[in-house]
Amino acid sequence: MIASLSGVVEQIGAESVVVDVGGVGYLVFAASRTLARLPARGEPIRLLIETHVREDHIHLYGFADEAERAWFRLLTTVQGVGAKTAVAVLSALAPDALTAAVIAQDKAALTQAAGVGRKLAQRIVMELRDKLGAVALGAPADDDASPAGGAVAGDAVSALVNLGYPRTDAFAAVSAAARALGAEARFDALLKASLKELAP
Repeated sequence: MIASLSGVVEQIGAESVVVDVGGVGYLVFAASRTLARLPARGEPIRLLIETHVREDHIHLYGFADEAERAWFRLLTTVQGVGAKTAVAVLSALAPDALTAAVIAQDKAALTQAAGVGRKLAQRIVMELRDKLGAVALGAPADDDASPAGGAVAGDAVSALVNLGYPRTDAFAAVSAAARALGAEARFDALLKASLKELAP
């Protein structure tokens, strides 16, 4: 199996890049975010690779960093999410934003990806939230989907969503405010600090 490729950029397409490694051109499929970060033709490049082997083809999927590859692997464990859909999700959401969306149960964020409807978005957040555990935003892996700070923090998230903020943004802001103020913060103080986090 190919784990990484180091060579030069030969050609960049809408969904893939050809990497010249010692005179051999490897066709590597990648998310649009990854392709946008690639150097110009003829410049050196190194990509992490996930190799998919089937009876009728071998496809290489390239990633700029380990976080992106880890998310690709995680996404493809979800029923109904193949490699193409996983790449579409990573094209729509960077790894940090994807982590926040899953932990916050933000299905709308996932439907930004081509080919991901509400049912599949629901399946992704349901199946992956437990696998993520308490990463990134300090969220407990329970049914409340509340950030650090428990019920008060959950109420603050709901208040921000009611004010029109996207759930993922609200979740991230409340998590940051809860970490700064401590677990015993009151609702009004937490909401005020969260609004400051959301201020442009």
